[in-house]
Amino acid sequence: MPSGRVEWSDAEELSESSFEFSEEEMSFIQRAVKVPPNSASLDEARHRVFDFFRAACRSIPTIMEIYNLDDVVTPSHLRTVVASEIRKNANVTNPKVIDMLLFKAMEELNNITEHAKQRHHIIGQYVVGQQGLLQDSGTKDQGTSAFLKEFYKSNYF
Repeated sequence: MPSGRVEWSDAEELSESSFEFSEEEMSFIQRAVKVPPNSASLDEARHRVFDFFRAACRSIPTIMEIYNLDDVVTPSHLRTVVASEIRKNANVTNPKVIDMLLFKAMEELNNITEHAKQRHHIIGQYVVGQQGLLQDSGTKDQGTSAFLKEFYKSNYF
């Protein structure tokens, strides 16, 4: 007698059949992922990082246009940010780790160029960065006591 509930055996059949892909679908998935082969040496990984840097710099004008960043940042500042992000990991010498970091960087660049992020994400991560807004420092705390200045400084997120 059929009921409105899903029995455990029905759920097993559903889960097994829902993850079967045709050969065409699998080839599309494999093309979309584009996982690069592992680097054989540190020198090869280094060349891949330089290739990624060139690709990222070539995509900066497109990113500026997509997110309308002309009024907020210059292309040279974005190039500097990309270079500094790469230099953060300059001490890594394991080619497998470099490949993993490079894969993450390519995914990030892909997400940005495919407009998977919003404008405020780009501004917050790459324009403002870790130093915070430049307008936050300065005149707004002039008339407050030393206690309140320290309190506000310690509680800004």
